[in-house]
Amino acid sequence: MALNFEPYVERRHTDSDKWHKYEGKEIIPLWVADSDFKSPPAVIDALQKRVAHGVFGYGFPSPELIDVFIQRMKQRYQWEIKPEWLVFLPGMVCGLNLSIRALTTPEQSSIAPHPIYPPFMKAARAADRHQISAPIKLQGKRWVLDLDAAEQQLTGAERLLLLCNPHNPGGTIYRRNELLAQLDFAQRHNLIVCSDEIHCDLILEPGLEHIPFATLSEDAAQRSVTLMAPSKTFNIAGLGATIAIIPNVSLRNRFTDARAGIIPSVDILAYVAATAAYKEGEQWLKEQLDYLRANRDLTMERINAIPGLKLMPVEATYLAWIDASALPVANPHAFFEQAGVGLSPGSDFGNPHFVRLNFASHRDLLERALDLMAKAVANLPVSA
Repeated sequence: MALNFEPYVERRHTDSDKWHKYEGKEIIPLWVADSDFKSPPAVIDALQKRVAHGVFGYGFPSPELIDVFIQRMKQRYQWEIKPEWLVFLPGMVCGLNLSIRALTTPEQSSIAPHPIYPPFMKAARAADRHQISAPIKLQGKRWVLDLDAAEQQLTGAERLLLLCNPHNPGGTIYRRNELLAQLDFAQRHNLIVCSDEIHCDLILEPGLEHIPFATLSEDAAQRSVTLMAPSKTFNIAGLGATIAIIPNVSLRNRFTDARAGIIPSVDILAYVAATAAYKEGEQWLKEQLDYLRANRDLTMERINAIPGLKLMPVEATYLAWIDASALPVANPHAFFEQAGVGLSPGSDFGNPHFVRLNFASHRDLLERALDLMAKAVANLPVSA
């Protein structure tokens, strides 16, 4: 039986961070990166069975979860990984912070794309580490990492290169030649690489594929920390179960040592949800991708029809990085919020002239938001 993503799911008054932000206001929330879809039935069933057991003590990643994840990596990417490489964390942001703290000293720097998912920058600031911004530039109609511009800023103190593939917020899927250029950059400058690949299952453009950085070569594997999770894929972000894949035993030990006493274990319900999602969620994922592609196409068409806004093709994720620099407004985020649409401010990612729109929502809700955005721009004074 085909699954249906059309039914509206009421999330107001459900302790939803996304919806609580605008509680009591007539503002449609399309900001934080979780979807408004019910998780796969298999996940819900597995959680209900575990809750019925009635005991919620400390847990550990089951052999079943480890096996299903290893098989997933082999089937999707021909990546042969070993159980001992896996470090389970209660969230992706933990992995970014641990990478900064474990793999650099206070005197060393990291390099991160810019604009980028805000925790990349916050992790460096929280650890009191310097960070170099490697700009994301338009190449054709794709946002890609400008390593040449980054190279001009290097001082020799750099130790860690942070990557994001697929890119958040740009929606880019890096091609093999682009990843090889990133590897070459890391080799020439003796860098460890932390690759955030949390959106790797959300490939929207037919014919494109995700390539994990660590699969490029043995050298890539030995200098890398890869972060993956079922959270965005199956809308279980509130049940944090991130998996750090670290083949190099020395890097892995430094990573786990930095974690000790600070980062808690993953809770048992998160383990249950992750196992069910990876084991039985594939058909649900395929149908979600069909729904997201239609939402992506609608968003592309409508945004690019609004004077002053521009949206490049979104190859992956459910996030649209909208260029509002041609609008005659000082703060595009505040402008659209006042119009009734709550987007993520581009300033959080490093560019205040952009906004990020999450199109993983019910289509009617998305259409209403796009209508409000178009109306707001159409009502701007002509002399502005």
